[in-house]
Order: sequence, then structure tokens, then C-alpha cells
Amino acid sequence: MGEQGLHFHNLSIGYHAKGCIRYVARGLEGSLKEGKLTCLVGRNGSGKSTLLRTLEGIQAPLEGELLLGERPLVQFSRTELARRIGVVLTEQISTASLTVYDVVSMGRMPYTGFWGRLKDTDRKAVSAALEKVGMAEQAYRRFYELSDGERQKVLIARVVAQQTDIMLLDEPLAYLDYSGKIAVLKLLCSLAQENHVAVLLSIHDLELAARMADCIWKLEDGGLRLIENADHSMSEELKILMSE
Repeated sequence: MGEQGLHFHNLSIGYHAKGCIRYVARGLEGSLKEGKLTCLVGRNGSGKSTLLRTLEGIQAPLEGELLLGERPLVQFSRTELARRIGVVLTEQISTASLTVYDVVSMGRMPYTGFWGRLKDTDRKAVSAALEKVGMAEQAYRRFYELSDGERQKVLIARVVAQQTDIMLLDEPLAYLDYSGKIAVLKLLCSLAQENHVAVLLSIHDLELAARMADCIWKLEDGGLRLIENADHSMSEELKILMSE
């Protein structure tokens, strides 16, 4: 990804409320790396969701630089961002009677528009995404009929079909059992490595983060602590992190 990655320098995040600025975290430094799975950890209320919303361009930074490549993120249109950054949120989507294929097809909207018809290239991207996450045989099942783990795979497939080089996920393991969490994390590792995507997800399970992530970001005391974990071994720093 190199210069095309997502980078932030001296970044402050938070809100404007009732004429005042509420800082959640300040002076953050970091970069998302191509082909790497990064886990974002921190206590409830530490600012994980705020950081993700800022990185995806929904919430403007209060201070500092947030760059996509060499351009400030705020200079990108929503369509441009949707072609570069894919997002999986915890909010329930309104699917009514949509099929799995319909939901994954939504990932092509940055290229077709909301009412756009799928072209051959779009259909190929959707089919490839379903195959990638192991849901091709479920393509015409109703989304609401799926298990929590299957739904999460479909939402990930939607972002894969979007063909972005950055993927941000807010608590994708929240409603899954242990085996489901492992399956989704293995899938995200595979996507990062094989599709050369920079993947960042917020997660509460430090043990799983330590086992699976290439890098851990910990939000604490209004700052960001980076722990490299490339060999997935339990370094002394990770042991300290898990004991805190």
C-alpha cells in the first residue's frame, strides 16, 4: 500500500457538543499496513468506535493529520471513500426479504449508484466475494434466516465485493460464539494476506487479538499504544497488556 495507505499524525478525536470540544483521545500516531490484520483494543468508553468513525470519514478529526495516501481524508467525496475504505458496523441493517446475494451486491453501489444495474464485472465481484467467505452455496437464502456467524461472513463479503484496500470493522465478533470468532478472525487474516488489504477491527478479546493479530493498537488514557505482534508469540509486552 505504501503511500496509498491510511496514516494519522498527532490526531485528536472527539466531539463538538454545546459549543465545547470534548476530546476522547489526543496525539495519536499510526498507519494501517497492507496485508496486515490490526486489532484495536481498549476498555468500554476508551474511544474505539470514535476512532473508527474518524478513520472512515464519518466524523471529522478535531486536530492533526488524517491522510489517505497523500491527501487529507476530508478532501475525498463519499463515493471516492467508498471505493477505498470498506466498513462493517455493528448496527443491524434493514434487509426485509433480501437474499444473501442481494446484501453482498450492495458492496457494488460505489460503482453502480444506489439504483444502478449490476454489470458483468459487478456480478463477478459479488460471486468471487461469496466464494471467498465460503457462502457461495447460501447465495439465495434469505439474510434473516442465517446464523449470527453466517451473517457476519455475508457482511464481510459485501466489503470484499466493494474491492477496497482498507477494511474497518466495529466489533465484528460481538455476537459470535468462540468457534465463530475464530472462523471470522481466520477469514480476516486470509483477506488481509491474500487480497493485500489493510484490516482494522475493534475487539474485546485480548487473548484472540494476541493470537491472531499482526499488530495491536490499545487506546488508553487518551492515547494510542502500538504493539507489534508479527510472529503471534506472547511477548512480554503482550503479557503485560493482558494482565492489565
